[in-house]
Amino acid sequence: MGNSAGLPSIYADKPIELAPAKIIASFPVNTFLENLAIASDGTIFVSNHEVGEIVSITPDGNQQIHATVEGKVSGLAFTTNGDLVATGWNGDSIPVVSLVKSDGTVETLLTLPDAKFLNGITPLSGTQYLTADSYRGAIWLIDIAQPSGSIWLEHPMLARSNSESVFPAANGLKRFGDFLYVSNTEKMLLLRIPIDTANKPGEPEIFVEQTNIDDFAFDVEGNLYGATHIYNSVVRIASDRSTTIIAQAESGVIGSTSVAFGQSEGERTAIYVVTNGGMFLPPPTGVVPANVVRLEVGKTGYSLT
Repeated sequence: MGNSAGLPSIYADKPIELAPAKIIASFPVNTFLENLAIASDGTIFVSNHEVGEIVSITPDGNQQIHATVEGKVSGLAFTTNGDLVATGWNGDSIPVVSLVKSDGTVETLLTLPDAKFLNGITPLSGTQYLTADSYRGAIWLIDIAQPSGSIWLEHPMLARSNSESVFPAANGLKRFGDFLYVSNTEKMLLLRIPIDTANKPGEPEIFVEQTNIDDFAFDVEGNLYGATHIYNSVVRIASDRSTTIIAQAESGVIGSTSVAFGQSEGERTAIYVVTNGGMFLPPPTGVVPANVVRLEVGKTGYSLT
């Protein structure tokens, strides 16, 4: 599966249970959809990475540009009042954290010249967020009230195996219970980091090896749903660490980059997947349109809020 380019066949022996799939929206070929966040009314906000756009998509698929940032936009997360926190680079290629108001206005919260590649972002508590730095091999603590940014954890397990690799290391991250889970895509690891009562990190440990996860989401039972990017699939990793493939190329998830659970009534047992159509490693057919795909997984999403 997805192995025409000589990739390690890490999912070849995994069971396949394809979830019902529906393409909600499509974007032109060579659109790099990187991340998504879903509001309580069902609106899907998607980061169009390379052009610095955040696009809003209604549940029935209507698209409009919600906001534009100077530079590029990567990760998205909601604030407690429904605004969006976005990671990316500004027009000078300096890593930046932005606040995107509900009316689409953009405010630069802080620039982080010591960061290298801010990627996934997730709430920690209140006004605090954690964001992965894919090239520095670190996780930053961002407080949007200050606003301020500081290193929460820098560790070899969060880093690339060599600094020349173009693949992101620490990439997606989500909290479940008293642990932060982090994908190191370049090393094909899913990591687990204990969080103490003061929200400080413990020592990272390997949760799953040989898995190519970009960003991911949890259901309430602790099953992880991960986008496999160049493996053109979505996998479910159970709390016992077993992997099942739940979507493949034919589901519309070529170049899957991120996953989020639906939030509105009737959508809470569905995950939404964004893709780049295979831009990073084109399939034999060539790069295809980028999609937003709905997968019915029958489990309810987990949220810290």
